[in-house]
Amino acid sequence: MKFFILFSLFLMSLFASHVEEYTWKNGQAYLAFLKEKGLSQKELYHDIDKEDKKLTEEIRSGVHYQELVSDETKALEQLLIPLNDELQIHIYKVKDKYRFETIPIISTNKLESLALSINVSPYYDILKKTGSNKLASMFMQGYKNSLNFKNDVQKGDRLAMIYEQKYRLGHPFSMPVLQASVIELNRKKHFIYLNKDQRYYDERGKQVEGFLLGRPVRNARITSRFTRKRWHPILHKYRAHLGVDYGARRGTPIYAAGSGRIIFAGYTRGYGNLIKIRHKDGYMTLYAHQKKFRRGIRRGKHVKKGQVIGYVGSTGLSTGPHLHFGLYKHGRAINPLRVVQVTVKKLHGKKLREFQELKKNYDEQLLSLIKELPPIEKSKQFQRVCYLNPSKEKEDDKSSNH
Repeated sequence: MKFFILFSLFLMSLFASHVEEYTWKNGQAYLAFLKEKGLSQKELYHDIDKEDKKLTEEIRSGVHYQELVSDETKALEQLLIPLNDELQIHIYKVKDKYRFETIPIISTNKLESLALSINVSPYYDILKKTGSNKLASMFMQGYKNSLNFKNDVQKGDRLAMIYEQKYRLGHPFSMPVLQASVIELNRKKHFIYLNKDQRYYDERGKQVEGFLLGRPVRNARITSRFTRKRWHPILHKYRAHLGVDYGARRGTPIYAAGSGRIIFAGYTRGYGNLIKIRHKDGYMTLYAHQKKFRRGIRRGKHVKKGQVIGYVGSTGLSTGPHLHFGLYKHGRAINPLRVVQVTVKKLHGKKLREFQELKKNYDEQLLSLIKELPPIEKSKQFQRVCYLNPSKEKEDDKSSNH
């Protein structure tokens, strides 16, 4: 309940207040930001623990953050800076001092849709109609390896998609997730669907190829999954686990999940023996806690998908033998289990029947959308919002509980 109380405090102050939204500047450093705002670097950086200091380095340029400002004193009451989809920095004032913590992002998910007729290209027309680069990128990524939009799209072709959008403070937040879509090219419709296994399939139940990666440890069990918000039972803080842990015996071979060039092979305090491999299209994979590297593995070496690069161990901050496997795109951590595919497969039996039922439900919506082309509303910009706190005593009581 703690973070719900704190969130409600963000929407109130002792006097009339308002919330304003700003964009984190490109190249903006956290310490410089504190100085610019007139906030104490000692309280909000030097006095916080090492893990929290590392989190301040994860603030991405372009992210939208919010300030709660008192209308009467013009003082900053609270500050929310998102770190990822589920975790944010919360800076708040208690009496005359500011405090730092990380709390979950309170958000809601909505299922939304859009459809349009193509005049120039799918990307350009989605961007023009919605004003959302994220929606345009999401659609293009879904068909990236199955259709050639440059040569096959003609003016007048139609597309429709159903997607899940996360909302924070009443406004779209984070990347939308494509649930189902269709594009009509030369009178032929091409569908893709997000199945229950969180992988995409076409209308025949065949898996759609994405960035194909192999499993880094064969026949291993998953002991910890990817999450941007995990309550640490010892530290009693929220921490992200930006990867997947594969439990296996010490010495089990580790395979390169994709072809690429090694950009780091060495020891780090947290990850122990660590290898990083850069792949095409901005992808990078990370292999941590290894017992040792295979002979010849070093920085600058090119490796092929499926090549042994090291062996499972428990080096660094590890409680037992396992591989921590991370996947990043342009420096941003993404869930390997959503992207990593062992093989391109086709559904059969019960799984195919379940998929066909899911497909049937989506097809009714998609075909209706592509036929009717309902009007599209552009995402609204964040507006200045005013709040009133009805009770000074109530806030003082809640603040003392922190």
